[in-house]
Amino acid sequence: MTNISLAVIADPAAPYVAPLSSLPPGIQVDVTDNLVQLQAVIPQSDAILYASFSPVLSQILPLAHRVRWIHVLWTGVDGVLTPEMMNHPGVLTNGRGVFKGPLADWVAAVMLYFAFDFRRIVRQQEQRIWEPFIGNTLKDRTLGIVGYGSIGGAVAARARSFGMKVIASRRRPELFQGDKLVDQGYGPGQLKELMAASDYVVLVTPLTAETRGMVGEAEIAVMKPSAILINIARGPVLDESALIGALETHRIRGAALDVFNTEPLPTSHPFWQMSNVLLSPHTADRVDGFLGPAFECFFENLDRFTHGQELRNVVDKISGY
Repeated sequence: MTNISLAVIADPAAPYVAPLSSLPPGIQVDVTDNLVQLQAVIPQSDAILYASFSPVLSQILPLAHRVRWIHVLWTGVDGVLTPEMMNHPGVLTNGRGVFKGPLADWVAAVMLYFAFDFRRIVRQQEQRIWEPFIGNTLKDRTLGIVGYGSIGGAVAARARSFGMKVIASRRRPELFQGDKLVDQGYGPGQLKELMAASDYVVLVTPLTAETRGMVGEAEIAVMKPSAILINIARGPVLDESALIGALETHRIRGAALDVFNTEPLPTSHPFWQMSNVLLSPHTADRVDGFLGPAFECFFENLDRFTHGQELRNVVDKISGY
């Protein structure tokens, strides 16, 4: 095996980088998020593992003349597709699909949260109120998945187990052929149709120039008054102002949000005070051991890279995913 020089952009003291200790012989690894140190090692590096959210990646890419492969440990790459990345000839890969299980479980949990009105249950418990009420199940409800891919497929599988109907949209609707999880597929230009037919809508699309702001006032306006909007994609996919207006006027029943336009979410943001909003701090995919599959994905690609084989999860820099 050819010796490989790997630069890892991460805090070397962070516990989550411990799996790097099992790198095979022949891999020279430098772990740091210090710009000066990276500038010293990058010119001699063959590959980069981006395992932090430090902004230094774009600053060192002009020096990465030998780098042929850049792997992002996470799924989203919208934050790394800078002009420097677009101009760099290295192949870009990511952790696409490695967090689909926890994300799908989170979506199932929030659908049950709204179906059985757990906020009311907690409120009544806190106030010591004994007031029976009627909830709902998910059976026979329709889930609309916007941006169907590996995560969407995992969400669909959970929904099926509850007896839900699944409809979904994707850029290439012909890929729905033979997918037994989806009852009806939609293509570009049919977003309003999907949202109008759904009891729950979950956004899982990557953030690109095409998807930025794709769900706005017009799309929310066609939703059922009883519908729930769930966003586990990226904040800018959704027009927050339009959603706030719909929630304040009870145009829709509620929303579950894990991602936002500004993160951390400002303490003055209206979402904090809305009883029909369930929000989490961009942690829907963070469960015990959640980075294990991410490193497994990286190690598999590292093995492929060292043996000159085709890499998996290659990102189309132009498309943005």
